[in-house]
Amino acid sequence: MTKLLEGKTAVVTGAARGIGKAIAIRFAQEGCNIAFTDLNIDENAQATEKEIAALGVQVKGYASNAADFTDTHNVVDQIVKDFGRIDVLVNNAGITRDGLMMRMTEQQWDMVINVNLKSAFNFVHAVTPVMMKQRSGSIINMSSVVGVHGNAGQANYSASKAGMIGLAKSVSKELGSRGIRANAIAPGFIATAMTEQLSDEVRAEWAKQIPLRRAGTPDDIADTALFLASDLSSYITGQVIQVDGGMNT
Repeated sequence: MTKLLEGKTAVVTGAARGIGKAIAIRFAQEGCNIAFTDLNIDENAQATEKEIAALGVQVKGYASNAADFTDTHNVVDQIVKDFGRIDVLVNNAGITRDGLMMRMTEQQWDMVINVNLKSAFNFVHAVTPVMMKQRSGSIINMSSVVGVHGNAGQANYSASKAGMIGLAKSVSKELGSRGIRANAIAPGFIATAMTEQLSDEVRAEWAKQIPLRRAGTPDDIADTALFLASDLSSYITGQVIQVDGGMNT
C-alpha cells in the first residue's frame, strides 16, 4: 500500500518537541523525508532526529533562527542541497509572552510577532521559488483558536496567529495558479508541556468548555497536518481548520 507522502520532503519548523515533533513523526510514518528546524540542535532535537530516522526516511535537524530572514534563506538553500526538493512547509515555530495589553512591553510584543509571524513570512519567502519550479507544494501555517476569536492577556499571540491565517489566505491566492496550496490549522486546548504547567483546576475548567470534554493531543493536530500535506486535500486551499473539540463552533 502506497504511503500518503511517499518520496516527498517536508520542512517543519520548531519540531524538536511538542506539536512540531508529532507532525514530523506522522509525516515520516507516511514515507516523508523530514528536514526540521529549531533554534538549537540540542539533546531533544537529536533524540527527535534519531526517532524519525528509525522510521526509514531521510532526516536532518538544522539550527535556525526562524525570525532571521537571511538565516532562513541560508537554511532553506542547504535543505534543497541535502534533500533535492521541498514539497511541504509547516510553519510551526512559536512562543508566548502573555500579559494584559496595558502592561505588555514592546519587547514582549516584538518577540512574539517576530518568532511566530515573521518566521512564517521568512520561510514562505524562501521556499516559494523551490515550489514554483516544481509547480507543486503545500504550505501549512500553525495558527490557533485565539487567532480566530482573540483572548484576554494574549494580544501579541492572538495577533501573530491571526496574521498566520491572513498570510495563508493571501499566499493561496498568489500561488494557487502554480499548484501551491496554503492553509492554516487553528488548534484549541492541546495537551502539551506548555499546558501541563497549568493547574488541574484550570485544565478542568477548560475541559468544561469543550463539547468533546477533553483536551486535544499533538497527534490530533498531526493527523490534520497530514491531511493538508497530502493529495487527500488537493482541492483545498486558503482555509482554516479549527481542531478544538468543538470549543469554538
